Amino acid sequence: MPSPSDKKSARRRIAAPTLAMLPRVGDSLSFLYADVVRIVQDDTGVCAETTTVDNETTRVYIPTSALSCVLLGPGTSITQPALATFARHGTTVVCVGSGGVRCYSSTVPPALTTRWLEHQVHHWSDPVRRLDVARRMYTMRFKVPVPAATTLQQLRGLEGQRMKALYKLLAQTHRIGRFRRNYAPDAWDSQDPVNLALSSANTCLYGIVHAALTALGCSPALGYVHQGTQLAFVYDVADLYKAELTVPLAFSLHERPDPEAAARRAFRKQLRLYKLLPRIVADVQNLLAPDEAEPLPDGHSVRMVNLWDPRAGSVAAGVNYASDISAPLTADEKQLPDLPDPDVVSGEQDLDPL
Repeated sequence: MPSPSDKKSARRRIAAPTLAMLPRVGDSLSFLYADVVRIVQDDTGVCAETTTVDNETTRVYIPTSALSCVLLGPGTSITQPALATFARHGTTVVCVGSGGVRCYSSTVPPALTTRWLEHQVHHWSDPVRRLDVARRMYTMRFKVPVPAATTLQQLRGLEGQRMKALYKLLAQTHRIGRFRRNYAPDAWDSQDPVNLALSSANTCLYGIVHAALTALGCSPALGYVHQGTQLAFVYDVADLYKAELTVPLAFSLHERPDPEAAARRAFRKQLRLYKLLPRIVADVQNLLAPDEAEPLPDGHSVRMVNLWDPRAGSVAAGVNYASDISAPLTADEKQLPDLPDPDVVSGEQDLDPL
């Protein structure tokens, strides 16, 4: 009869996921936000639990292998075993502010593929491809096609004109007179309510975009328009939604005595309406891989590791390519010397019969 320790060991082996057991992310629940809970691991799985004043504990079990990203909000604690389970199941864990409007830190699991990061670097490393991404971002942002010959300087000018026109239209709509965008952290209290609300809402948007890019496995630092900061790509992607989300919201709060707090609260409500996180993921994938008919819904993939090949792009890992050494070499490839047979090397004795 097996001992209790043997049963526990067997249960642990059964619960340990393998790569084949992980579901396709197209079937996953995508993002989960939690706050004011304890996330712990028990014999059944990972659960979020709360305790009432009457010491009644309520537990909700989390489908770890079906989640791509867990956002931990204020008041959340997590144990090491639960965090390890998320990592084994390929779930990204991000520490965020209330409602997901800040991004403080994150853990990236080893099961997160570099597919989207490689796409990002591929476009970022070449000036022509980088400019092409910038043009497509402008088209996505303003729904207006950009001629292929448009330079980045012209693109910045077109963006400035459209944002000025939007500011003027919203100022007239809300009857607040002339508006000028002004972000001055050193003179924060002297700014008008619209600028305060806009800066606050933009900060919320940056946090959400940062969380989405982390879940995808992209680098927040490699931007196509912005550069010189660890959040360059965050600013690029956030710009896609400002004219639709944060700018109209800021102008609607021009009479509020607390525009910053009101913007954060209102913007969190808008996030539920727009379902922004999945939308950001889809938009980034379309930017980085526009020619792929069916990109993966997020950063996970069943086949995680390949080998780089200068001709084929990538080849399968876990394969012995010893037979390829007999293939004909090109003129610029140097023939490797024959390896000696370890069984017939003179002057040496094999001390290990195995």
